[in-house]
Amino acid sequence: MRVAATVAVSALSLALVTGCGGGSDDSKGSDGQAAKALSAAELKKVIIAKGDVAGYEVDASGKQLPKSKDQIKSSDEQCTPLAYAMGGMPPSDSASNAAVMVRQEKKPSDTASKSLEDLSEGDIEKSLTAAMSLDMVVVGLSSYDGEGAQETFKSVSDAVKNCSGGFTLTMQGEDQKITKLSTEKASGAGDESVAFAAVSDMEDGDVGTTHIEVVRHGSTIATYYTINIGLMMTDKAYDVPAAVIDAQAAKLK
Repeated sequence: MRVAATVAVSALSLALVTGCGGGSDDSKGSDGQAAKALSAAELKKVIIAKGDVAGYEVDASGKQLPKSKDQIKSSDEQCTPLAYAMGGMPPSDSASNAAVMVRQEKKPSDTASKSLEDLSEGDIEKSLTAAMSLDMVVVGLSSYDGEGAQETFKSVSDAVKNCSGGFTLTMQGEDQKITKLSTEKASGAGDESVAFAAVSDMEDGDVGTTHIEVVRHGSTIATYYTINIGLMMTDKAYDVPAAVIDAQAAKLK
């Protein structure tokens, strides 16, 4: 899947609808109070960083991610919030935003120390698949004034319902045909959370599935777009890693 691989290209080179609510925090602009958006500087302080998630590396360089919303388009306007979330961008107009790429650390396999000449074709295929069997998560934060975060979350929830039949996503010049969206169990983090799977056509005629969760923490929206290319290629199940969501939620309390 070229678009998904583009979003997660660094890892390759190295080898949503039932809302579940938690308690609200008045200091974060909870329901019933006038919310104030976090500044860009404040978001950079609270987005997950190196050392926050055991077993995962965090890249805040933004090299693999879209530079602006202009690089992300949807064939259906009502699906645009989902397209933005999948690129680590704010699902709607926000006062500030930040994004990082989180990559699961991978231990070398037994075949990693062998020379290429000593590996059979099957060993090479298994080694390559194992190397790509790691979670890569685009984590995005966006913050809103007033009722902006609640309205943004609703736009995402509505989009999952309205776009269940799929849409075409264009990201950084690459087209991806999403054929189906299906609701998944959300983490229940924050004040509201919604999760969904996106099924896409692949060039070889097969299909691939990625997983997305969107969580509202008061005036801030957190988005998680997850791909595991190795597991996707072998039709094995995976989801948005709970450790990443938990670590980010802890920093937004």
